[in-house]
Amino acid sequence: MIKRSEIKNIINGYSDIRIGVLGSHSALEVMDGAKDEELSTVVLCQRGREETYKRFRRLADEIIILEKFKDMVSAKIQKNLRDTGTIIIPHRSLTAYLGYKSIENSFKVPIFGNRALFQAEERSHKKNQYYLLEKARIKHPKIFKNPKNINKLAIVKVQEKKRKLERAFFTVSSYRDYKEKSGKKIKQGMISKSDLRNSTIEELLIGTYMNFNYFHTPISEQVDFIGIERRLQTNLHDFNSLPAKQQLDLNIDLQNIEVGHTPVSIRESLLEKVISMGDKFVRAVQKEYPPGIIGPFSLQSVITKDLEIIVYDVSLRVPGNPIVATTSPYTKYQYGQTFGIGRRVAMEIKQAKQDDRLDEIVT
Repeated sequence: MIKRSEIKNIINGYSDIRIGVLGSHSALEVMDGAKDEELSTVVLCQRGREETYKRFRRLADEIIILEKFKDMVSAKIQKNLRDTGTIIIPHRSLTAYLGYKSIENSFKVPIFGNRALFQAEERSHKKNQYYLLEKARIKHPKIFKNPKNINKLAIVKVQEKKRKLERAFFTVSSYRDYKEKSGKKIKQGMISKSDLRNSTIEELLIGTYMNFNYFHTPISEQVDFIGIERRLQTNLHDFNSLPAKQQLDLNIDLQNIEVGHTPVSIRESLLEKVISMGDKFVRAVQKEYPPGIIGPFSLQSVITKDLEIIVYDVSLRVPGNPIVATTSPYTKYQYGQTFGIGRRVAMEIKQAKQDDRLDEIVT
């Protein structure tokens, strides 16, 4: 593990700063927020995937082309990033393409986030997101540790075999159903036996799904509630809009690969519950993974018919939710203007630099 003292020495040697992000997932949102706060930006792209960032030319002051995303860990690129005062903003693609071991042990560039915490997203990790939710006394779905115990509708959360960034989630209602569907997906090459063994089986909750997005660092005055969105998924989303008879007539494999986002607001009487969840989660993480949460996080939740909020997934870095930047009323209530995660990150970095506290918000 890279010592935090090493990163503090690096960040304290920066005369100026710029925002760096890997060219995928939420890079546009991150750079847009940086530009709103008049900060310089750099995006690191895998060759063949740079056109988006060239098209939105306002956002990137520099585009670095890599043969592979993992080349971001090379000594040459790391030196370039340190020499130009770069702070890396983490998102899902960064952790997926670079890997937790590289981020924790090899990548000696300041990261706006707690790099030791990222791996807690993985359900196979010892002190994982379920552990943190339990410490925070936030309810999560029932877990079936043995598939033979499945006695109600459940969802199997497993990675795709070839595309490790995507999940090949599927629903089951019994052990027999689990065996049939998992066997079929293994034969099709969608999942591997080893990934299936490491998968998680959760009770599938019926209710309204909402992703609650928050922000906090060690220098924040409070946990900010940034906004809410829902995920659009293929091919599950529009399949659900079909009449039941047509659903039964179709013999297709359902997937829930995220392809977009849609904005949501919540009734005011439920806001206190949502805000309290964020506060409790931050306190729990501070104890289990010091220095705790640094930056944005998301509690992906379902609201049941009894108005109970249950968290089924946690994002511990920049979540994929650019729609919030233009649709959230909650930042307007607090700050007098509507903005998203990207700008909130830039605001915190800018304030930390002014207060000479950058070393408190990077690892």
